[in-house]
Amino acid sequence: MVKETIRVYARLKPLGRRQQAGIYSVDDDDKSVSSLEIIVPHDLADGFVNNKRENYKFKFQKIFDQEAKQDVVFDSIARPVAECALAGYNGTIFAYGQTGSGKTFTITGGAERYSDRGIIPRTLSYIFDQLQKDNSKMYTTHVSYLEIYNECGYDLLDPRHEASRLEDLPKVTIMEDPDQNIHLKNLSLQQANNEEEALNLLFLGDTNRMIAETPMNQASTRSHCIFTIHISSKEPGSATIRRSKLHLVDLAGSERVAKTGVGGHLLTEAKYINLSLHYLEQVIIALAEKNRSHIPYRNSMMTSVLRDSLGGNCMTTMIATLSLDKRNIDESISTCRFAQRVALIKNEAVLNEEVDPRLMVVQLQKEIQELKDELALVTGKQRTSELSQEELLQLDKLIETFLEDNDPESTLDVGADMRKIKYCFSHVKQLMNHSKISDKKTVSQHISEEKDTNKAAGKEELKKLKELLQQRDNEINILVNMLKKEKKKAQDALFQLNVASAGSTALEQSLSINLEEKWSPSNCFSLKEAKDLSSSVNRLPFLSRQTGGKMSLGCQEAFEVFKWDHADSITIEDNKQLLKQRFAEAKCLGEKINEVRNKINHLKGELTQRHIQRVVLAVSNPSEELNTLDPVEEKLRTQIEEEKKSYKTMFNRLKGLKVEIEHLQLLMEKAKVKLQKDFEVWWSEESTNLQVCQEKTELVRSPNSTTVYPQFIKSSQPLPTNSFSETTRASSNEETSGKNNSNNFNSSTSKTRTSPSSNTPIPLTGDSQIDADILAFIKARQNILQKKGLGNK
Repeated sequence: MVKETIRVYARLKPLGRRQQAGIYSVDDDDKSVSSLEIIVPHDLADGFVNNKRENYKFKFQKIFDQEAKQDVVFDSIARPVAECALAGYNGTIFAYGQTGSGKTFTITGGAERYSDRGIIPRTLSYIFDQLQKDNSKMYTTHVSYLEIYNECGYDLLDPRHEASRLEDLPKVTIMEDPDQNIHLKNLSLQQANNEEEALNLLFLGDTNRMIAETPMNQASTRSHCIFTIHISSKEPGSATIRRSKLHLVDLAGSERVAKTGVGGHLLTEAKYINLSLHYLEQVIIALAEKNRSHIPYRNSMMTSVLRDSLGGNCMTTMIATLSLDKRNIDESISTCRFAQRVALIKNEAVLNEEVDPRLMVVQLQKEIQELKDELALVTGKQRTSELSQEELLQLDKLIETFLEDNDPESTLDVGADMRKIKYCFSHVKQLMNHSKISDKKTVSQHISEEKDTNKAAGKEELKKLKELLQQRDNEINILVNMLKKEKKKAQDALFQLNVASAGSTALEQSLSINLEEKWSPSNCFSLKEAKDLSSSVNRLPFLSRQTGGKMSLGCQEAFEVFKWDHADSITIEDNKQLLKQRFAEAKCLGEKINEVRNKINHLKGELTQRHIQRVVLAVSNPSEELNTLDPVEEKLRTQIEEEKKSYKTMFNRLKGLKVEIEHLQLLMEKAKVKLQKDFEVWWSEESTNLQVCQEKTELVRSPNSTTVYPQFIKSSQPLPTNSFSETTRASSNEETSGKNNSNNFNSSTSKTRTSPSSNTPIPLTGDSQIDADILAFIKARQNILQKKGLGNK
């Protein structure tokens, strides 16, 4: 047990550009204690009669000035506590001070430079370095990260939640057992096998912390955070386990609302922060009083969690962060007073050892076996768990003799063996219940008869089941035949659909030839067909995602051309070739590693066989010395060592190849995603440009004509006549209906466009948005054909 007071340190924050320094002095003459003196001169505005105190002097274990580095702070404060935690004692380090005084920078560190790392990352690095150096014990390390925001606890490391808000994190509640030990429900313990995993957990928790901008600090932490490191150590073969925990606490800063002038949500947070710090000060004051019977730990969640750290089984250290500018001199004096009260508290740290129940069971089993061996050595007989057949027959004879003897003073002597005594009791009990045994025989006869009856019934039931199985087989065959028929019908329908599509293609070609001669309103697109085409064009850029990666034929052609013209196509191909080479190299290395492993096993077998031969030779020929070196064995051992080195080299190379292959796969996946996004942007830009072109070049129809006929507008670029082969549909029935409704077409506002290469009019619907989508699709298809060298073929 170690009894000591809480060690208190002070750290001065550097002044800002616009801040004026207060009057203070630091005395470091005494090596064990440093003193800080703060002078507050009288203000003339308060009048000539001013009895306020001017000098304030406080003592600390050590005071770190404004030029102190993070590594110096760690070596003086955190390293001794981390060493005690590795030895099996609980430890706590917490920072206290007003908002913006440098608590988070001291505990967590800054993100700009590597040298600005705080106490938590440096402690993790130090602990894992010591664990790697100490091979005499087996260590297990876990971490937890608790945030107390507005008197509610949250687990910042919960793996089951991806929190976008603080309310999404699981709430942590406090449970207390009969021994007044605190347990935190819903607070997860994450195992960390090395420093990298522990730092990743720390960074994950820091991203979920509640931070806000206040007048005193641009990035003020609005909650108390407790990062805990749990360490378990055990020596090999020992049943004793040492468990310790190290709390690294970053308290939220106290602030005076009258000075900061915050309101709304920040005011609510400030009230909760000041209230929890007030309860913390109440606990400190109660602990400092000698004859105090009640300590108000339960007033707040933070004091309940830190119960062991304040006056309990823990080695606690406090860092008071001070901002000694004129504006914050009063808050700094309050912080120093709080630190002096904390320095009066005494903790009793106890080495946390407990016995592993599993190892205790193994030791007890070993002890039982040793006692059995000693008993066998004393009695000369090796006892087993059950009696032998000869011993059972001998006991039966002794029991019969004892029961037949009419002498009341006769005894049954079976020796000091509990197995024989228990057997005699059970056997006598069976004989006393002989009448019941006869009844049991009668019952057994009835049971045998019932078994025979059940066998007959079982045969009948088996017959019924076979018939039912045959019926089910017949039903399955019928269903299979029905499925075959339905499949044949589906194939026939698909064949007819293909034939119809081929016929529509031929019809479209003939229709494009007829369009060169004359266009009539009855042959133009209907408004419904144009809208369908427009909707299909608008869906092209997103078709690959909505239909599971299946794009239309025109979109696929555009994507292929875009992919080969893209700047990243060469990089993708190079990475693909490099990935194939790495896969081949990894496969070759794997085969070589298997060969080396088989060779090592073969050499080990030869070495074992050689050793057995030497042992046999030494037994048969005593003059042969077994301890002499055998050159054959030395040669085999040398070969095994060389093969092991080769195996290790190739295995390390294979690990490197694995990392490189995963990196290449990630690069290719990112390049493919970027290519898809660039193609969607390009496709939408083409559609927009053509829409703008159509709006600029639209002609006004003649007002003098008595009959309105569709006008023709020449496109800025030649369009192939087969560009509408997927959208134009014509039939004899439609021509007839077009003739009957010619008057309706004359009164409509339908428009057409003409391809300058073939003078073929292109029907438009009159809707500018739909027409722009149609022209965008045509231009994209024409650009693809020109890039492929098809042009106007």
